[in-house]
Amino acid sequence: MLSFDNMWCSAEELPTLRKCKTDRSEHRFRRRTSKSLIPQALLHALPETQIRQRRLRSGTWPRTRSLNAPSPIQQFGPCGRIMKNSAMVMQIQDPASQRLTWYKPPLSVLVIKKLHDSSVLVPFVQLVHWLVHEKSMVVFVESAVLEDTLLKEYGDFTSVRDRLMTFRAGTDDLTDKIDFIICLGGDGTLLHASSLFQQSVPPVMAFHLGSLGFLTPFEFNNFQEQVENVLEGHAALTLRSRLQCVVLRKIPEDGKEKKKPTTILVLNEVVVDRGPSPYLSNIDLFLDGKHITSVQGDGLIVSTPTGSTAYAVAAGASMIHPSVPAIMVTPICPHSLSFRPIVVPAGVELKIMLSLEAHNLASVSFDGRSQLILRPGDSMYVTTSVYPVPSICAQDQISDWFDSLAECLHWNVRKKQKQIDELSDLTHYSNETLEEIDNHDERPADT
Repeated sequence: MLSFDNMWCSAEELPTLRKCKTDRSEHRFRRRTSKSLIPQALLHALPETQIRQRRLRSGTWPRTRSLNAPSPIQQFGPCGRIMKNSAMVMQIQDPASQRLTWYKPPLSVLVIKKLHDSSVLVPFVQLVHWLVHEKSMVVFVESAVLEDTLLKEYGDFTSVRDRLMTFRAGTDDLTDKIDFIICLGGDGTLLHASSLFQQSVPPVMAFHLGSLGFLTPFEFNNFQEQVENVLEGHAALTLRSRLQCVVLRKIPEDGKEKKKPTTILVLNEVVVDRGPSPYLSNIDLFLDGKHITSVQGDGLIVSTPTGSTAYAVAAGASMIHPSVPAIMVTPICPHSLSFRPIVVPAGVELKIMLSLEAHNLASVSFDGRSQLILRPGDSMYVTTSVYPVPSICAQDQISDWFDSLAECLHWNVRKKQKQIDELSDLTHYSNETLEEIDNHDERPADT
């Protein structure tokens, strides 16, 4: 087993395995502009059945349409137009055009396993063994994973254990060392992967081995074929936006040095609530510096579109597709019947502070973890981060999301109405007039 201390030597050798060295901080995904997802020369060389299977496996067919929003530089009427500014150009991305592209073959992979779950041990050993021996990849795992005593029961793991690179979450930096991430577990594994990378995130492939599995679209049955398919570049991406949360502490009155702001990126939501206090939360909400409202209730949820199907939907919010650029603001049990959840543009900056009338402090949690306390004078700024989580789709953006809604949340599940089997009933009532139907009514007359 290799520790993180000697990982630096091995990590420096990784670029020598590549023919060219480029900036590793660059995103490892690009948007294809061509309609066909496979080179034309390759299409003619492959049999039709194999072409069909590969296109199905990639999750999308060649597009016959494209989506483009109205350009802001267009005129509106004879005189009106929007100021020409490249930063204001709006485009609606065609979901099928977000495709994973490897500009270099991936050599290092981070495998994240759900801890303290014996049902994930066998898939974990199979995957790691295959990545090391069959794909000759450098595999990173958390130190806590190898400390699991149950792994000693698997003989196949002994031959690969000493070849794994280890690190400790929250202590060691993985920036520019990971090309690819594979998650084994539930939605919490994807949230954990997001927390490990506070800047650019490598593409994430999540296998459903947990409870709910809303964010984990892959099944582990044929993992070799699915991982091979992704490594070949045949995969769609969902760019899941994250929120950048910056907590500013009030300058101490005793003149001590101001504390450094705390910056945390979250994938689901940031929650500000009353904690254990019996009093209502009283929180002031600002949007781009303008005071919007004061939240009186149990608290406030600021979530991404990905997080709209988590805590926010339980609090009465709508569900937003993860590709929609937006921020959702949802009150928790508000002391007002007219306080409904709202959706604001992704580019705005929200500021959250305790109101002067607040009777208690506020507790802040980030993706259900890392709780902080907001005191009078403290403030938190929330905006959309420039570093999304590139989540690999099992099929495509649309199919994966609606399949998750149906399978995990049972969205719009209801008993169907019975069919009218006898056509004679329809023709019978359709030929009768309203007066004739009234005459057939056997209800007693009013007295």
